Amino acid sequence: MARLRLRWFCAPLVASVAILSGCGGDDFTEAEKATIASLSLDALPALPADPTNKYADDPAAAAFGATLFFDQRMSPDGVVACGTCHLIDRQFQDDLPLGKGAGTSNRRTMPLAGVAWSPWLFWDGRRDSLWSQALTPLEDLREHAGTRAFYAHFVTDNFNERYQRIFGPLPDLASVPRDAGPFGTEAQQAAWNGMSAEQQEAVNRVFVNLGKAIAAFERSLVPEETRFDRFADALVADKSPGGDAAFTAEEIAGLKLFMGKATCSTCHTGPRFTDDSFHNTGVPDVPGLPEDLGRETGAMQVAADPFNCLGAFSDAGPEACGELSFMVKDYRRLTRAYKPPSLRGAATRPPYMHAGQLATLEEVVDHYARAPAAPSGESELHPLTLSERERQQLIAFLKTLEP
Repeated sequence: MARLRLRWFCAPLVASVAILSGCGGDDFTEAEKATIASLSLDALPALPADPTNKYADDPAAAAFGATLFFDQRMSPDGVVACGTCHLIDRQFQDDLPLGKGAGTSNRRTMPLAGVAWSPWLFWDGRRDSLWSQALTPLEDLREHAGTRAFYAHFVTDNFNERYQRIFGPLPDLASVPRDAGPFGTEAQQAAWNGMSAEQQEAVNRVFVNLGKAIAAFERSLVPEETRFDRFADALVADKSPGGDAAFTAEEIAGLKLFMGKATCSTCHTGPRFTDDSFHNTGVPDVPGLPEDLGRETGAMQVAADPFNCLGAFSDAGPEACGELSFMVKDYRRLTRAYKPPSLRGAATRPPYMHAGQLATLEEVVDHYARAPAAPSGESELHPLTLSERERQQLIAFLKTLEP
C-alpha cells in the first residue's frame, strides 16, 4: 500500500568504503563491521504494524492526518498546529530548549523521523502509540490548549464529509458543550462532568479518530539517508571508496570511539541510533522548572492512560499489548530516566537533552566524559578519559549523521 513519504533530497548511494590516510575497511574488526552494518538504514526493519490503530495504513486517513497536523485551527486561538513545534524543514523539531505553543512546556520538542518504530512516545514514554501521543498536546494548556468537545465540534464544522468517509457517521453534537474536557480550566472540566456518559463516549471517539489520522500521517516520516549510511553500505559491500562515502581519518577514529571507548552505541544503537529504552545519565535540573522524574512518572501515566493499548479505544487485542503488559514497573529504577533520542541529524539541532540543558555537542561530550551524579536516582554513566582530539573526533563522526 502506498505510503506518504517526506524527503527533501536523496543523495545517490555510493558503494564504497573510506580509505583516507591509510584508513580502510581492513581497519575495522569483524565485530566492528557488524556493529556498523547494524547502524545503517539498510538494517531498518519494515514499518511495524500498529494493531491499536486500524487506520494506521489507510492513505485517506494519512492525508487527513497531514491536513490536521499543519492546521493552526487545531488550537482555540487559531495559532498552534502540530507543525508549529514540529517544523518540516528542521527535522520536525523547533531548535528551542523548551517547546512553545499556547505557553511554554517543560521539555524539548522531539524530532519525528522514524517515530513509528518506537514502542514508547515522549521523553518519558508516557504514551504507547502514535495516536495516543498525538492526542496529548491537543489538551495541554501549554501546547494546543484545546478540549475534546472543541475538537469534536471543529471536525463537524470543518471536515464533516471528509471525516465520515474515513471513520463513519459523526455523532449528534447539538447538545454537547463546545468547550468541555476532562482537563483544562475548572469551567471546561465542569462542562465535561455535566455531560452524559453517552455524550462523553461519542466525543472521545471523534477525538481518538483525530489522533489515529495524525498517527497515520506520522508513520510516513522516515529517516533520511546520510553520509554514514553510504559509508556503512560500502563497508558491508567491501568496495572501493568514492564520493562522500569516504570518511576522513578523524571521522573513522570518531566512529571507533562511538562503538568502543566512549560507549555511545550502548544506548544509541540500531539504525535509528536509539535503543528505545530509558536511562538516567545525570542530566542536570533546569532552574525554575518543576521536578522532572522522567520514566518514573511516565511509566505510571502510560499504565493509567485510558487511550493505551489495553484501553477501550484501542483496536488491538490484549495479546498485542506485550510492551505495556510487561513493562518495567520498579519505579525507583526509573527515576530521571529518559529515552535516548535518535542521533540522526543531531549535530544540527542543538540544544540537547530533554529540556535543552546542554547547548552544544562539545558540552554533551563533556557531560558524558565527566559523568556527574544525577540530581536524584542513580546515573548509569561512568567517567571517561577523552583527550581533546578524541572529543573532536567523536563530534566529527556525529556530523556524518546529517541528511
